[in-house]
Amino acid sequence: MTCNSCGTFPNETVFRAKGYELVRCSGCGLAYIANPPSIAELRQLYSAAASYHAELCNPSSAAFAQQDQIARRHLQVTQRSASRGRLLDVGCSIGQFVARAHDAGFAASGLEMNEASVEFARAHYRADVVCGTIHDAPQVAGSIDVLTMFDVIEHVPDPLGDLRKASDLVAPGGLLVVSTPNIDGLFPRISLRFAKTLDYWPHPEPPYHLYQFSVITLAAMLQKAGFELIETRHYAIDLAYTFGQPTSLLRSPKRLFYAALFAPLAVCGPLLGQGDWIYMTARKPL
Repeated sequence: MTCNSCGTFPNETVFRAKGYELVRCSGCGLAYIANPPSIAELRQLYSAAASYHAELCNPSSAAFAQQDQIARRHLQVTQRSASRGRLLDVGCSIGQFVARAHDAGFAASGLEMNEASVEFARAHYRADVVCGTIHDAPQVAGSIDVLTMFDVIEHVPDPLGDLRKASDLVAPGGLLVVSTPNIDGLFPRISLRFAKTLDYWPHPEPPYHLYQFSVITLAAMLQKAGFELIETRHYAIDLAYTFGQPTSLLRSPKRLFYAALFAPLAVCGPLLGQGDWIYMTARKPL
């Protein structure tokens, strides 16, 4: 499998997990799964039959509350560069951000490939959400003022193709806001040095995350897709998501030790401009 960004092959192995091989492009540095699941397997992974997003569809669940907090952050970052306009959220899950963006004054709509999540978004929020990927978007070219892709770009088989489609949909002068894990963040970068010895590195999360971006590799891909980067912001992924809930850690001394050793790096990363979760805002030239 050649690099999606620059077409280079071969590449160096970074880490192996669950039968998948994470490699880094020797040309541009992009990291990706060299033996990814097939398209049919990916559709199954993200289906209701596989219980994907099932917990999110329960408003009383902890996952729902956590995702709503994340939706608030998505809106805060988006509002740094835009306050109104036609907004399309690609990979909108159960529609929490779409609903918040609508309440904030955007003409907001969404795309989501999980049918159960689409049904929930429509029923619970009365959100304008369509089932499909960015390539199924019903909007015409150049009609979107703000296109958002939160924690989506690492999941898709052809990220450059999706970003080019985003460029096609966004109006000249319009914005693209993307979030994704950062493989060059302080925690993933330092913990990778011990990953092979410990046979444990929670950052890659195969087979869901097909790509692992850094600020450099994502900025390069945005430029190739026709965007100009205007801002990058660093955050930490929720510690419970990365290291596990406190109750589960207490039952596993090894995982508790790992969390005690590396969680401080995850917390400090954003303060040093090396967070393990990044937002990048880009503009389509006039």
